[in-house]
Amino acid sequence: MAKVLGPTEGKAGTLGMIGVRFMIPGEDTSERLALVEHPMPPRALAAPLHRHNREDEYSFVLEGRLGALLGDEVVYAGPGDLVYKPRNQWHTFWNPDDEPARILEIISPAGFERFFDELVDMGGVVTTEPAELGALCARYELDIRPETVPGLIERFDLRMPDQVAA
Repeated sequence: MAKVLGPTEGKAGTLGMIGVRFMIPGEDTSERLALVEHPMPPRALAAPLHRHNREDEYSFVLEGRLGALLGDEVVYAGPGDLVYKPRNQWHTFWNPDDEPARILEIISPAGFERFFDELVDMGGVVTTEPAELGALCARYELDIRPETVPGLIERFDLRMPDQVAA
């Protein structure tokens, strides 16, 4: 079935450090892929160092710039660039600039978009209790290293917003 999603349509929320807008859920693609948009405030870290065990992620930069740590390699991408984050690789990403950024996140196979949905409903990573976050990560086979946040913020000159508007 054909579908057009306008630029302000789709459920939106905050993950705590960056925003999320749900665009194409896995149910619409026979679970082959899902698509979300991540608006990122200036100098925002998206997540602690983490590793997906079930899915690959592809970040397509719409506006602004994206920095990413992929294993030991640091890469930067601008509008029109695509960053591939394969499963089983420790990684994180951030907005390295003083202007907002937006990326399309392609998740394949689908399913991890539901992690984002649950996290939005919990109020984002900033307000979620560590035990609840741990249980959520376990359900989605996500390994996460929260202790890496201070070092990432210092290393890449980032800041932690109190709450991010979607």
